[in-house]
Amino acid sequence: MDQSVEITLYSDISEISETDWNACACPETGDGERAFDPFTTHRFLAALEASGSVGPGTGWDARHMVARMGDRIIGVAPLYVKSHSQGEYVFDHGWADAFERAGGRYYPKLQCAVPFTPVAGRRLLVLPGLEEAGGRALLAGMAQIAEGAGVSSVHMTFCTEDEAELATEAGWLPRIGQQFHWFNEGYESFDQFLGELSSRKRKALRKERQRAQAFGGEIVQLTGDDILPEHWDAFWQFYQDTGARKWGRPYLTRAFFDLLHEMRDDVLLVLAMNGDRPIAGALNLIGREALFGRYWGCIEDHPFLHFELCYHQAVDYAIAHKLSRVEAGAQGEHKLARGYLPVATHSAHWIGHQGLRGAVAEYLEAERAAVDEDIEILTEMGPFRSPSGGSDEQA
Repeated sequence: MDQSVEITLYSDISEISETDWNACACPETGDGERAFDPFTTHRFLAALEASGSVGPGTGWDARHMVARMGDRIIGVAPLYVKSHSQGEYVFDHGWADAFERAGGRYYPKLQCAVPFTPVAGRRLLVLPGLEEAGGRALLAGMAQIAEGAGVSSVHMTFCTEDEAELATEAGWLPRIGQQFHWFNEGYESFDQFLGELSSRKRKALRKERQRAQAFGGEIVQLTGDDILPEHWDAFWQFYQDTGARKWGRPYLTRAFFDLLHEMRDDVLLVLAMNGDRPIAGALNLIGREALFGRYWGCIEDHPFLHFELCYHQAVDYAIAHKLSRVEAGAQGEHKLARGYLPVATHSAHWIGHQGLRGAVAEYLEAERAAVDEDIEILTEMGPFRSPSGGSDEQA
């Protein structure tokens, strides 16, 4: 590690000045506008800690990293000691099982990530102009701390491609995954977007939206002061239902949504209303260029309402507000038919044990080839009209 850079760890983000953190994480907010990435802002990470969603008893214990050059903070990184592999969305359970069957101790490990948030973005949060030097210092600091503490591994997940390349140069193992994103090609309306799809797909989506919107109530988009405390009471019910079915227990606490209310200018809440009663909802966070879909839930089942609230309404909002894309979260090939295309996501992994490192490296090489092929095939299967001018009926 560069000796001119000092690395310090903090077990509570409140010990780090919000001004210093955000100068590294979201310097663009200095002009009073939105952050590109709302998830790495000081207030979002602080809300996770203050609400008890992460911290003692959760398996996510903060060890946020700060890099200083003299008295100046030049970089920070959201870092956690993990005692399990839940809430990460980049799965390493097989690595853990294999290592422990061989007599190793996989946990605890270090995780450089935003908890419960499969959204790609910067993880090595460095002042503009110092990206490479600061990034290398943070990576070296993570590896050095892991070695000194006898930790099996460090995982930087949903990082940028540039960060993954920087980590690879430092000896980390690169990994790719895939998500589905919708891209705004300058559309003026949802109908104009539909016009880019094959005829069959276009008709299917129009019929899907009609059926969803005929559930017997109305759909509303709320942001800022239009979001009231009682809306969070309703959404908490939705979130609990989805969390119980997917994860066994919800990751986020009720208190988190109260703190999220204080960030409501960066929230888009899409609700299906039966009179004055919300019966389903989708929660999104708004970035400067993108809309990030995060959670969905319902207390009544209606055909296609999930697709309408999570995907089509998000596209409507992105078009109306001239956002460049919608990122709809982890997994889900069903998003492809709705105009969301596969994109690569990136992670990097430092593994101390040479035997485990060799086995994981071999696995990741094969996995990368499979993911690359999958992305290529899925893109060809997408709903858009063929650029070659073939039949409009082709899917």
